[in-house]
Amino acid sequence: MSDFNDFKNPQVAKLPKHLRQFIVDQNYDKYTPVDQAVWRYVMRQNYSYLKDVAYYPYIKGLQRAGLSIEYIPDLQTMNDNLGKLGWGAVTVDGFIPPAAFMEYQACRVLVIAADIRQINHIEYTPAPDIIHESAGHAPIIADADYNSYLSYIGSIGAKAMFSAKDFELYEAIRALSILKEAVDAPEYEIARAENHLKEIAENMGEPSEMALLSRLHWWTVEYGLIGSLADPKIYGAGLLSSIGESASCMMDTVKKIPYTIDTIRYAYDITKTQPQLFVTETFQNLIDVLDQFADTMAFRTGGSESIIKAMESRNPATAVYSSGLQVTGIFTDMGLSYDDQLTFIKTSGPSALAVGGKQLEGHSKVYHKDGFSSPVGKLKDILQPLESFNLDELKAIAVEEGKWAVLTFDSGIRVSGLVQSIVRFADKTVMISFLDCTVKESNGNVLFQPEWGTYDMAVGEKIVSVFNGAADKEAYEELSHISGKQTAKVIYGETTTQLHQIYKTVRLIREGKEQHDRLPELFGLLKTRYRQDWLAALEILEILHYTGAYPELEKEVRIYLEMKASNEPDHKKLINDGLHVIANPVTQLITEED
Repeated sequence: MSDFNDFKNPQVAKLPKHLRQFIVDQNYDKYTPVDQAVWRYVMRQNYSYLKDVAYYPYIKGLQRAGLSIEYIPDLQTMNDNLGKLGWGAVTVDGFIPPAAFMEYQACRVLVIAADIRQINHIEYTPAPDIIHESAGHAPIIADADYNSYLSYIGSIGAKAMFSAKDFELYEAIRALSILKEAVDAPEYEIARAENHLKEIAENMGEPSEMALLSRLHWWTVEYGLIGSLADPKIYGAGLLSSIGESASCMMDTVKKIPYTIDTIRYAYDITKTQPQLFVTETFQNLIDVLDQFADTMAFRTGGSESIIKAMESRNPATAVYSSGLQVTGIFTDMGLSYDDQLTFIKTSGPSALAVGGKQLEGHSKVYHKDGFSSPVGKLKDILQPLESFNLDELKAIAVEEGKWAVLTFDSGIRVSGLVQSIVRFADKTVMISFLDCTVKESNGNVLFQPEWGTYDMAVGEKIVSVFNGAADKEAYEELSHISGKQTAKVIYGETTTQLHQIYKTVRLIREGKEQHDRLPELFGLLKTRYRQDWLAALEILEILHYTGAYPELEKEVRIYLEMKASNEPDHKKLINDGLHVIANPVTQLITEED
């Protein structure tokens, strides 16, 4: 993992520990000459087309983010430029858990997969790669309205409750994406992974908050269109980084639908082109729809339904009492009154207490290692919520440090014991701790016994919010789920290494660092030893066309490529699109826009 002292970008430098665990070194030297050529081809194609259909002037967005059409971006250069926009970037190993991804966005940090797609997936890859993450997301960050939305959906997503099924789906998606980008993955393994993903996706049950929010994220951040239904522009990173789908998405066969809250009804499949896309008139509409959905989420609604969501997640979550006390743990039980009001909540395993996002001293997950349980509600026959009592008012109802007290709640839960301490925060009573304490329900069921030690009773009339993760993540030392499945590391054989050398030499010739008289030899090697390759021949033709050197060789290379396009259906569009860009130079297009 990178040393954070090396990063001058302020957004990256202040990332919390639980997010830093996902960061990997970019290791720029691992990019091969073929990787660099893939980047250049995709970027030239993207710019050639996207100049007319992208929402934000594409080349200016690239430049402001520290990106070049010619080279795979260097992370530090990106951070130097993104820092001027109030953003940063880190490299990670493929897909990371959705909650962590969202929290990075909330921190105004782009998550960039360090790997790059293979040449045989040059048009689109289901795996996150540096083309998608940097060339897709980064250019539009320069738009203030958009980057505000991106950060906002991240902050909402970081609080979203998820189900155990969501983790299974994440692992299945990650495994499939890794297989599809592996060089020698057997087809049967890919098919098995696809079937496994399909099986999980078809048996998810009721979608969680995170599942629904991920749909909004997908149809906006990844595949969003903006403008009118008749003439929309692309702003979604998945489209901006896909040279195939950025063109096909504008066809009439892809239905265009106004972006509203109803969008959450549309699931998506990352392995297929999208049958419909959603068009927003403004980025403010994205925020309005997001707020409409957020109003239904547990962090804004609280109550028993929110505790149920926390129990279903089977992962650490935080419930917030109306007093402000925050209880973090894995929620396993709750009590309900006859009118479905919460009477108590319970966690199992390591739990912690906090106020205002800061852990209370002495109430770490080590102290509450076996869980935490406490009543919720008002005291019987007392209208005033207990949290609003000051010390004098507490004394008036016989609640005083060093004195015996008995508290009976509307629910019938009875707490009796010696008051050890009263914790107050911002004019609210948030917790009362008892010694020699007994806690019983009205039916006689014992919830706590004196021999169990000190009883820390949370104070609060209601549970006003429930959200994913810990209240104080740093103190709780919350380590998000990290997949055991890592992206494949490629080891190249001698034949492939020699092909890399051809690509490297072609680039040096284009940059004026090698002589043009090497071109006939290089093309001869491609024709005889690397007939499966098409991109290096395109790059040779580009040099010959622009310089006028070797006109006969230029004619031969062009015919060679045209024949390949005719005989190889998988390469036909790629080669023809490459020929189009050679005939319509990207450098000329850049000059026209500037």
